[in-house]
Amino acid sequence: MSFDYDRYTDETDHLTARFGITDEERTFYQRTGRKVRKPKKSAQQITAELSETPLAQEGSFHITYTPARYEAVWLRSSLEPFFTQALIEDVLALVKGGKEANVYLCKATPHLPMAYIAAKVYRPRQFRNLRNDKLYREGRELLSGLGVAIKDRDNREMRAVRNKTTFGAELTHISWLMHEYVTLQRLHALGAATPQPVGVGDNAILMDFIGAPNHAAPVLHGVTLPRAVAPALFAEVMRNIELMLQHGMIHGDLSAYNILYWQGRVTLIDFPQVTLSEGNHNAYRIFQRDVQRVCDYFTTQGVECDAGALTETLWARHVRLTPDHTARNEGLSAEE
Repeated sequence: MSFDYDRYTDETDHLTARFGITDEERTFYQRTGRKVRKPKKSAQQITAELSETPLAQEGSFHITYTPARYEAVWLRSSLEPFFTQALIEDVLALVKGGKEANVYLCKATPHLPMAYIAAKVYRPRQFRNLRNDKLYREGRELLSGLGVAIKDRDNREMRAVRNKTTFGAELTHISWLMHEYVTLQRLHALGAATPQPVGVGDNAILMDFIGAPNHAAPVLHGVTLPRAVAPALFAEVMRNIELMLQHGMIHGDLSAYNILYWQGRVTLIDFPQVTLSEGNHNAYRIFQRDVQRVCDYFTTQGVECDAGALTETLWARHVRLTPDHTARNEGLSAEE
């Protein structure tokens, strides 16, 4: 859907009109002190909208899960569009609460190939804790909600981002989310061990749920692997790391905390910090840290591995640029 930006007098009015933000939800955005101006709709437009969204007008979007008061508004506003698109029928439970997003277990609609869906819903900006996000965004294009790059000639959008306006912050947020979704799409098509992406919205990503309804797949950090299977799983994780690097991507935040383990298989998750191997001054350091974290975990599981040697070998094999040891080191540490 396209929007006539000139119909709105400022960024807040634009966001209010685009996303249908209620008075309660506007507390998540900067207040301008000006009355929200909404364009008038003709009777024909209203009738058409009602006929096109029968499920929404019936108010039948069901949430079995009982959200806390602070999360209720943004949870419903983030997931209701997927209900009208016939992707989910219900929100069943909170699976995981994180510093930047929560993951919810949802019941998929019958026409989908999976029974359950994981919905990753990003927290409102003021409740998130994204450190050094600029570090990973270096070299990446700004993506629109359609996953299409916003060009420098799109002066309104780029100016808003540079000036850090409310509209610019929303564009940056959508781009951050879309980079994760596009990466999931690309990696799944390449045969990586990632969840299958199902849908994306302005504040949430839907993907295949890994685990059982009453027992989500645990992360590797909380799992002690059978010694007989640990080497094979390490090889599978390294296969995925190499596959990404082969196609110019680095996970950016890989560790035993964002690798799921279920029924003898591993699944890599959480890709918003995906880094370009040849477009980021810190790419080698970020890649080096990913490999080191993976080796740190598998060493505790009895696997012998040399993180330094693996890093150098894979980098030389797939990246044209040599490691820039004079590149900025903006707070990269094993703890981050």
